[in-house]
Amino acid sequence: MTGHILIVEDEDKIAAILRDYLAREGYAAHRLRRGDEVLPWLRENPADLVLLDLMLPGLSGLEICRALRKPGSASSAAIIITTARVEEVDRLLGLELGADDYICKPFSPREVVARVKAVLRRTRPPAAQEEMASASGLMLVPSRWQAAWRGRDLGLTAIEFRLLKQLADQPGQIFSRDQLMDAMHGGDRIVSDRTVDSHIKKIRRKIAEVAPGVELIRSMYGVGYKYEPRGTEAM
Repeated sequence: MTGHILIVEDEDKIAAILRDYLAREGYAAHRLRRGDEVLPWLRENPADLVLLDLMLPGLSGLEICRALRKPGSASSAAIIITTARVEEVDRLLGLELGADDYICKPFSPREVVARVKAVLRRTRPPAAQEEMASASGLMLVPSRWQAAWRGRDLGLTAIEFRLLKQLADQPGQIFSRDQLMDAMHGGDRIVSDRTVDSHIKKIRRKIAEVAPGVELIRSMYGVGYKYEPRGTEAM
């Protein structure tokens, strides 16, 4: 197993343990103590995943997560938030802002390593696959986790791409939240199926930014979602 992991943790003991366990699994791990060091560091260094503490000096983990998920950000690395704050609102907000997973302290370092492996499995591009397009104008490139509407990149995260692809592969098919969770996470399900709603909301927002008035995903009240392009530009 290989990969570059950035540990953002202000507690020396926790950071040392995480770095040691990740190194045993073959990961190259770097550690930062302050939140305001993260974005400048990522502009100069590659990272596959960021282990991000929520409470940091300089800049909070949520602020960093928000910045990393903006279009044109310093890095497209996966994000796992680690924190002692267990309130549901904090957990959901982190996922809403684009975090791929959320681990509450105290945690087992073995659990963290397992979560890192699981997140990287589902966020790394698959082996080379051919580009595919839908008749409605949606272009999907699985080898790069890239989705575009009529040539305009949507800027989706890997999880959002999986979700949109699952729906677009079977236009008109209604998928329950549970089915979509399986498509997004496979056997590594670690969050509530209600997070599907959060990801759908973000996908819709990104579509609206490049194609105002276009809707690709329709909500089926009490059931789930389906891919059904609507709007002037979708015709």
